[in-house]
Formats: sequence, C-alpha cells, structure tokens
Amino acid sequence: MRELTVATYQVVTRLPLEQAVSAIAGEQSTGTFVSVAGETDDLRARHSAVVLDMTEIPAPITEALPGARGDKPLHAALVRIGFPLDNTGPSLTNLFPVVAGNLYELRELAGLKLVDLELPAAFGRAYLPAGFAVEGTRRLVGRPSGVLIGTIVKPNVGLRPSDYVDLVLELGLAGADFIKDDEVNADCPPAPLPQRVRAVTGALDEVERRTGRRPMYAFNISDEPDRMLRNHDLVVAVGGTCVMVNLNVVGFPAVAMLRRHARVPIHAHVTGIGALARHAGLGIGHAAYQKLARLTGIDHLHCGGFHSKFYVTDDDVAAMVAAVRTPLLGGFDCLPVLSSAQWAGTAPVTLERTGTDDLLVLAGGGVLGHPDGPAAGITSIRQAWAATVAGVPLSEVDSPELLRALEHFGGAVPR
Repeated sequence: MRELTVATYQVVTRLPLEQAVSAIAGEQSTGTFVSVAGETDDLRARHSAVVLDMTEIPAPITEALPGARGDKPLHAALVRIGFPLDNTGPSLTNLFPVVAGNLYELRELAGLKLVDLELPAAFGRAYLPAGFAVEGTRRLVGRPSGVLIGTIVKPNVGLRPSDYVDLVLELGLAGADFIKDDEVNADCPPAPLPQRVRAVTGALDEVERRTGRRPMYAFNISDEPDRMLRNHDLVVAVGGTCVMVNLNVVGFPAVAMLRRHARVPIHAHVTGIGALARHAGLGIGHAAYQKLARLTGIDHLHCGGFHSKFYVTDDDVAAMVAAVRTPLLGGFDCLPVLSSAQWAGTAPVTLERTGTDDLLVLAGGGVLGHPDGPAAGITSIRQAWAATVAGVPLSEVDSPELLRALEHFGGAVPR
C-alpha cells in the first residue's frame, strides 16, 4: 500500500469539479496536458496522485482568478488529494512544489487554497524538532510559569547600536522576558548586526548582573544561508540566547538547515504571510502553513494577535494558536507568539480564547507607547495578566501603570 502525503484544498471552478480536481492530481504527479510515452500503467500505479474525497461547499469568492476557464457559475469543494511519499521522500524541498507548486496557475481553477496537510511519519524522522520550544524558552528566561511578555525594538529602523543599550537596559530592568529585532531590521545600516549584537549583549549582561535574570533577545539573522549560519555563530559567541528568522524570506529548507546548526532557540517571524493567506480564494491557509513551519524545527512561531491591527479575526488567531499547540507527528512543540496591537487590555480576550498562558505576548506600541514609558508598559501588561488569571476585571485593579494604560489606550489599538 502506498504511503501518502494528504493535502486538503479548497477548490473553486467554473468547470465540473471532477475535471478541475483531476487537473490538480495529474499536474502535480504523473500527468501533463498531453499523453507522453513514459506514462505507463505501471508508473501511474506507483506514482500518480489519488483523489481521496470531495465535499462541496459554498463558493468562498464571487470573482474567478484571472484566466480561469468556463462560463458557468462558480462552485467549490474541499478536496483531499494523496501524493505518494515515493514521489518526494520526506523532504520539504521536494514536498512544497508538489502540494503548492504549479497549481495556482491552472486555468481549470477559478480559486485554490491549500488548507491542511497530513504528513507521513517519515517526515518526523527526517527533521529535527524544536530544541527549546516552551519549556526551554521558560528555562532560559527564568520564567517557569505565567505568560511570557516581550516587545519589539521601536523605532524599527534608524537606531544606532548605542541607542539599543539604553532601551534594552530599561526593558530588562522592568522585567521584560523577551525583546526582539523588527522583521525589517536584520544586518543593515545604521545598526549592522555585529555592532548591534555587541551593544545589546552588553546591556543584557548589565541586566543580569543587577537582577539575576537575563531577558532573551532575538537577533534578526535573516540572510543568505551561509551568512545566516555565520550570523548565528556571532550571536552565540557573545552569549546571545536567541536568533530570529524571516521564515518566508529565507525559506523552509534554509531554516531546517539552521536548526541542524543552531545552539539557541529560533524565533520565526512570518512576514509576508498575508500574501499567502489573506485572500479567501487563493494561497495557503494557516493550518497547513504552521505544519510546514514547525517541521523546520523552529521554537517560536507568530500567530497574529487578538483585536489585531491586521486583517486576521480573533477566530483566526484562536485557531492558529490551537493548531500550533497540537502535537505534530508526535512532537514538534512550538511556543505560540502573539503580536500586533497587543497591550494590557488584550489580556482578557487572549486568555479566554486560548485557555493558556503558555504564550509569548509581544507588545510594541503597548509597551513603548505607554505614557509613563516602556517600564510602565511592561508592568501594566504583567498586572493585567495577573488580574485576568485571578478572574479580576482590569477596571478593578488598583495599579497606576495598568490604570494609565487603560486611560491612555482607552480600548483603542495602540499603533
């Protein structure tokens, strides 16, 4: 019996569904638009994709993708297609072109979205799971329980290495668990990575000397693969405890390579995810995406944020967090990261919708935009989570930092 990778697609077409789905299965396995001599019955038996089931659903879009064939009304289905493991082996590099390659271009399709993946156990044996994930991250930051609270260096560009020192020192002394570079600031002027690493780790050393705790700082090492490994080594050599990658920029196989090399947690940012996931009738859904991402061995994965400034709904974020917390192939643990307009006021909805505090909550404006400064911002979020876990409404907490946050942001989104 053939071992299969099963991909679930949301298919929209103006043609008979069977015709559109057959085009997907053929294009991504043994077939092409004409018969060829090498496509024997034996080869098809071993390597052709198979349509496992199909359930019709309402069409999620009202306009077809450009170039779609047919003149009938749009109709849609959820379709599960099995691709033989023998075609790809347990390889992300081979798998991605099969399940998300030359499908979106097919004229038989008026819309297509990869919504889920069922991966054979061989993938779990081929890739290293996260080396730190939830428990390892907690150990490194000295926070054995409770939500992990962090922020992003802002302004995200334009700061000099010396500018980082005062901010990191202030945030660390205020009790931040985690601080990170912005996704748009890797090894680039005016704060080249080597200089930034030295400045930040010096500030972290001072925080540890004065408090006994060392916040985790995620340095954005995104780069070409060989440089990315050197960047990792630079961070580790000076005592850094986390590196960050822009997952969609460097690519899944490159992150898997980094995992085999890494000695510290890998914080995965999903910049560009909207181009993959935002359109209702096109791209890759979050359920499928997070499985591919976790298979690379990342320790932290961004999942959006409740009451976000971005397009995701609270239902989307809750589903994403739940998916990331679900074991993959028996493991591949990962710490969900919430960001985008997070502040003290989003603690109640976050706990209600996720049911856990095994989360890393990153607040940029919610910390750095607090009217009494970043330290008060960190404190306000810590107080909000303590009250929420205890079942106390935020309005009843007698805390100047939290009250100032509630007054200042007033339920609005801090940008």
